[in-house]
Amino acid sequence: MSYAERTSAHETPDAVEAERRRLTGLCYRLTGSWADAEDAVQETYARWFALAPHDRDAIAVPAAWLTTVASRLCLDLLRSARVRREQYVGEWLPEPVPEAVARAASPMDAGADPADRAILDESLSIAFLVLLESMTPAERVAFVLHDVFRYSFLEIGGILDRTPAAARQLASSARRRTRATPPAASASASEHSGVVRRLRLAWEAGDVAALIGLLDPDVVMVADGGGVAGAAMRPVRGAAAVARYIIGIAEHTEELTLVEREVNGRAGLVAERAGAPATVAAFEVLGGRIVRAWAVRNPDKLRLWGAA
Repeated sequence: MSYAERTSAHETPDAVEAERRRLTGLCYRLTGSWADAEDAVQETYARWFALAPHDRDAIAVPAAWLTTVASRLCLDLLRSARVRREQYVGEWLPEPVPEAVARAASPMDAGADPADRAILDESLSIAFLVLLESMTPAERVAFVLHDVFRYSFLEIGGILDRTPAAARQLASSARRRTRATPPAASASASEHSGVVRRLRLAWEAGDVAALIGLLDPDVVMVADGGGVAGAAMRPVRGAAAVARYIIGIAEHTEELTLVEREVNGRAGLVAERAGAPATVAAFEVLGGRIVRAWAVRNPDKLRLWGAA
């Protein structure tokens, strides 16, 4: 059953306002930017309240109207973002979010299907958001709305101004892109946390051998400095190279401390300098080793990490 079908056709003003969390979570997955998500949702509500009262009353399912407007705004943002990211200095990564924000981005009823809960949580990971970057804007919207939020292709077609068949094809094309990537990590939460903790301890000890032992031989690390903070301009590949890069950060940065914090729903690390976040790192773990790592250093993407 789609979201619109689960939603009452006669919503109170409070119920309409309560859609804000869900819409922000949706827009974050669509854009990879919490700032853009908040802007899209703010604009969506501005357009809602700009409607004449009789026009609002004529909308049978306000949640569906809000979703349509927000999704179309995100589609426009994604199209313009393609141009901006071509001019971005170095590698571009999604904006990471701390635990409290991640919970707000995944609102779901207590009685929700556990499978839907798992999909919603997985769709918040940095690995998933990076994967979405391989899709066209329309593919991304169709895929997220259908495979994550369970909208029907009839509804998605209306949002994208396409036929249901065309919307289905977009989602299928997006799935083919996901199958072309390496398989997702399967580490449990406890295993993932354990590996991240051992990584922190090895880094603090300056133990290169221990670091290499925690990294998959083919590990890939991507850093995003945005031309503002120092970061590798290209992905760093291989356990030895990644270990040297990690140790090098400590050697060239004074008074840097590592703190274990949840990053997009999974254990990660935050490097702090004088109490301020300098880097937020997320990891993907498989077979007890880190296979992929993402380090966001662009300060514009760390605004949510000021408070522990």
